[in-house]
Amino acid sequence: MKLKILFILLLILFSACSEKKTVTYPKHPNYAINKPTVQYKPTKKNLAKMVKALQGSPYVWAEEGPDKFDCSGFTYYMYGSMGIDIPRVARNQAKVGKRVSPDKLQYGDLIFFATSHNRRKITHVGMYLGEGWFTHASTVKHKVVYSNLFTSPYYKKRLRICRRYLPSSQTEIVSSQAQKPWSTKVTLSGQTKNIPLITQKESHVSEQHKAVVIKAQMQEIEQPSSDGHYYVQIGSFVGKPKNTLISQITRYGFHHKMIQFQKQGKQISKLLIGPYKTKTEASKVLSTVRYAIEKDAFIAEIR
Repeated sequence: MKLKILFILLLILFSACSEKKTVTYPKHPNYAINKPTVQYKPTKKNLAKMVKALQGSPYVWAEEGPDKFDCSGFTYYMYGSMGIDIPRVARNQAKVGKRVSPDKLQYGDLIFFATSHNRRKITHVGMYLGEGWFTHASTVKHKVVYSNLFTSPYYKKRLRICRRYLPSSQTEIVSSQAQKPWSTKVTLSGQTKNIPLITQKESHVSEQHKAVVIKAQMQEIEQPSSDGHYYVQIGSFVGKPKNTLISQITRYGFHHKMIQFQKQGKQISKLLIGPYKTKTEASKVLSTVRYAIEKDAFIAEIR
């Protein structure tokens, strides 16, 4: 009888969290469900703290933290850490919370996938971050990673349902400071605007990768005008900056400029974000850049 119960548990957990047939099992899985300690209030800002802290955590089947996870254990841990009880396995998580359409996704919503031969059976879950990006404990990468619905035909094809669990009165916006590497252009300014968001829904995305504007209580960074003399300087580099740094700046929606010159026989590249018309505009961006891209960034006036 005990062996039968154990076998049933194995089937439940296996079917609850898999992307492809690459799931690995620990020799002695811990089937006990460890409820996370409540550490935070249920806000998007606190979710962002956990997302950043847990990236790269190892994928371990049947685990729900605090330092290793399977896919539904990852989402169970984050919401449980804010005092929000959701079911432990993905297919049950997909049955509760407020259902939202893909084009209305907001930071913190859970997105559910059918990755097995049964195209209706929920087997994988991730947490949405913005512009198609989501975080999840991957059975392919064997760790917590970022993936993108827009650029991944695999996930786009298998998305089945989206759910929201944060209280409806919660309007706090996550700062883009914590949203590496996706490119939602948000800030902590006092204005509320619609934010461009690329979704996975084919009918809402053009071949030119144009953004879709969704109605959500989000804020975005003022984009630089074509003229202006104020910049946020990322740094000076011998040769050229790494492509990963340029990509990171681009993903945040910033315009960048490179000034190159010779110094002591070496080519120096000065990497700038901007321009901005006023120092105030540049200052708003600076705090975000220092947190998310380069802590030693500063404002430079170039005329």
